Amino acid sequence: MRELILLVAMAGWGWSAQGTRQPLTIDKVGWLQGCWQLESGPRVVEEQWMAPRAKSMLGMGRTVRGETLVESESVLIKEQDGGLAYEAHPSGQPSATFHASAATDAEVVFENPTHDFPQRVGYRRDGPDGLVGWIDGVSQGKARKVEFPYRRTACAQK
Repeated sequence: MRELILLVAMAGWGWSAQGTRQPLTIDKVGWLQGCWQLESGPRVVEEQWMAPRAKSMLGMGRTVRGETLVESESVLIKEQDGGLAYEAHPSGQPSATFHASAATDAEVVFENPTHDFPQRVGYRRDGPDGLVGWIDGVSQGKARKVEFPYRRTACAQK
């Protein structure tokens, strides 16, 4: 049990080459900044992330099918207790908070093992103009993973 508590306590921290604990800062995930889009037939999934500022990043997303809004979500990533917290506020569902279990200059994974689904939310850089977002975990007793292969797009207004 003590080992599990230690692992959970270390999850939100980075480790230096010398083995010392380094707090995760919002700048570690600054590469999320920008506008991202996935098109699949009439379905379009968009995410937009503001630049890191005041130890936080704000994100928003929406899924549309044609001219119909299917779902939307606002997200706050913030520095918390030496780690990073991902607060998701999806439409039609209760809010949930996930904590960074890993963060590099190219990938971040947030976890909440007590959440129904997903238990993990992650993002991975895919070249200079690609981003793969994903959610995964167990749903109705079965492992499930959903990926969102985004391409960078202009943050333009119509």
